[in-house]
Amino acid sequence: MKNNISAVFVLVGSVIGVGLFLSLCMLAYGHLNVYMSRLSGQAAYAHSESERKVLVSQAEAELESAKLRAEAIKIVGEMAKQYPEYREQEFIGAFGDALKSDHIDQIIYVPTEANIPIIEKRK
Repeated sequence: MKNNISAVFVLVGSVIGVGLFLSLCMLAYGHLNVYMSRLSGQAAYAHSESERKVLVSQAEAELESAKLRAEAIKIVGEMAKQYPEYREQEFIGAFGDALKSDHIDQIIYVPTEANIPIIEKRK
């Protein structure tokens, strides 16, 4: 009889032990799930934050580039006003570059006076 009671106590103790073990495992799994979700969220946040920083730096670089282009255009415009022959020299340079790179096949000369073509024949 004493052996039966001991066996019952061992059986009940084992069942309770296994039950406690399973309960602790389920509790740990729940906490692990929450922890992993939090880490996943932090990783996603860090990734989006770095993407945002890249986009901001690209936008700043484009803004700086646009400001420099505007300043260059302003300087060219001022030089063209101060020195009217600047545009002519710029055209001659571009024309020469086009000739060197074979972008021009044929040249037709039209004589002008005050930028108006002369169409009558002179003697």
